[in-house]
Amino acid sequence: MTVTVKPVHYHRDLHRFVNFPFCLYRKNPYWVPPLKREVSATFDRKRNPAFETCDVELWLAFKNEKVVGRITGIINRRHNQFTGKRQARFGWVDFLDDLAVSKELFSTVESWARERGAESLHGPLGFNDLDSAGMLIEGFAELGTMATIYNFPYYPEHLEKLGFTKEVDWLEYRISAPDEFPARIANFAQRVARQRKLHFVEIRSRADLRQYARQVFNLFQDTYQRLYGFVPLSEKQVIAVIKKYFSFINPEYITLVADRQNRLVAFAITIPSLSRALQKARGKLLPLGWWHLSRALKQCEIVDFYLIGVKSELQGTGVPALILHRLGRTFLEKGIKGAESNPELENNTKVQTQWKFFERRQHKRRRCYLKVLA
Repeated sequence: MTVTVKPVHYHRDLHRFVNFPFCLYRKNPYWVPPLKREVSATFDRKRNPAFETCDVELWLAFKNEKVVGRITGIINRRHNQFTGKRQARFGWVDFLDDLAVSKELFSTVESWARERGAESLHGPLGFNDLDSAGMLIEGFAELGTMATIYNFPYYPEHLEKLGFTKEVDWLEYRISAPDEFPARIANFAQRVARQRKLHFVEIRSRADLRQYARQVFNLFQDTYQRLYGFVPLSEKQVIAVIKKYFSFINPEYITLVADRQNRLVAFAITIPSLSRALQKARGKLLPLGWWHLSRALKQCEIVDFYLIGVKSELQGTGVPALILHRLGRTFLEKGIKGAESNPELENNTKVQTQWKFFERRQHKRRRCYLKVLA
């Protein structure tokens, strides 16, 4: 039976693009469904400022008029200017376990990328660092998180058959919260704060947090620019992110570290795990999705590390110990039992060593694949 791949016409087909994984994973206990309206907003050219610097195309694969796959092609001009490369990226990819389907999807995006001068194709990646990235290659029987991609074990098998190879891997850890915070971390954190003349910024409300939002993202740009896949955020993108996330983040789970001039030098954004709540919401806020999410934000036993950053000149000086010390106290007070690290580049040993004081297990691995376009 012939596989046909067609571009997504937004008003007519976008809902089919968004809904496909809900059909594909509906019986999978580890998949965490996104909110459908958030996915739709991501591909709304009027609402997502990333479209100003990206060429984007969405496709659906059909077999006997039934949707059997989807994929997105992205050329981020800002990223290519930053790296000096001519790359295209693929993302939001899902397909049945049928090589004819995956072959047609990737053949389509490869041809599209070549026509636009791309020399290679890599992914899965989003528009920028704040989008989910990396195909799961280990940990298929582990619950996903709001910030990550879930996929079936056959996905990487298909990509390797289609000529894709490893570019980079990310590791993920499940960290157990101790019953009592290690004294050696507290002592080390106090020594670092004293020697570096650092202090915590007290955040009592979301209004207080919003005052530091700009500094957080300036520090984010500084911290992440040396990491794989970094894309400098435009002014409009920063504003959009602040509006989207800083309106619901609980200040109690945020740690900000500043120097004597009250300039931020480190930050950590953690969020109560929304995985189970999103599964119950099934992609919708109504009728009860909002209630499940609201309840999870107030009552949780697991938190997700979303973003952590330390000013470049202070990396390797023990500053993360301050963050862990402050967060650890909060977690003990609130009865938090564990945390998900979310993806960390496998060669980012500075980040991974911060978990050495805790019981942990590396339970997931995800990969960015690359294919040179001849």
